Amino acid sequence: MQEKNVRIEVEHVYKDFNIYFDKANSLKEKILFWNRNKKEKREVLKDINLQIRDGEAVALIGVNGSGKSTLLKLMTKIIYPDKGKIETYGKLTSLLELGAGFHPDFSGRENIYFNASIFGLTKKQIDERLQDIIDFSELGSYIDNPVRTYSSGMYMRLAFAVAINVDADILLVDEILAVGDQHFQDKCINKMKELKKEGKTMVFVTHSMNTVKEFCTRAVWLDKGIVRMDGEPNEVIEEYLKETL
Repeated sequence: MQEKNVRIEVEHVYKDFNIYFDKANSLKEKILFWNRNKKEKREVLKDINLQIRDGEAVALIGVNGSGKSTLLKLMTKIIYPDKGKIETYGKLTSLLELGAGFHPDFSGRENIYFNASIFGLTKKQIDERLQDIIDFSELGSYIDNPVRTYSSGMYMRLAFAVAINVDADILLVDEILAVGDQHFQDKCINKMKELKKEGKTMVFVTHSMNTVKEFCTRAVWLDKGIVRMDGEPNEVIEEYLKETL
């Protein structure tokens, strides 16, 4: 049962992955090196419990491999926990991988329609927001070029422009904001500040402690798959940096 004002509920979540060593890539290799295919089960998340409330801007911080992106993907239901459960309440949009959901042979304009429809918008709603999306992306005439011709920065501009125009209650963002020039990064942060003022709930993975301090109401430090600390951003960052620097 949803508690009042809770947007994301994570209860006793565990997630394992199989890591393969010297994996055979062909039938010949499988025959010749039949005993080579060793694997190791790696516990990425261990008994994670979180409640993220309406209007919170929460940063997931930690060194590479600590489980941040895995937790974000579990929230989007791209992958599922081995144990425990995650519930989200409200419309959700995410920016986890550049160009996810884009078809490389279609234009940026066509991909706006495809991508926005995935987020639940009707054609009429997309028509009404199309120019706002194009203007925010700053792609200009490139909007009618195939997206396979786009740079990573152009992918990010288009993906972000679509995601912020679907009127979601929850926005999940991975380290995608590190892509692109400083001007557009600042523009994205300013737009996210606007969304925060509107009461949207945001969770994002970042290595920029300055962004966390400036933007977030809460920080969650993940370390080797467990929550080491959860609280006010400055306090969490201070403890995190003591250990990692």
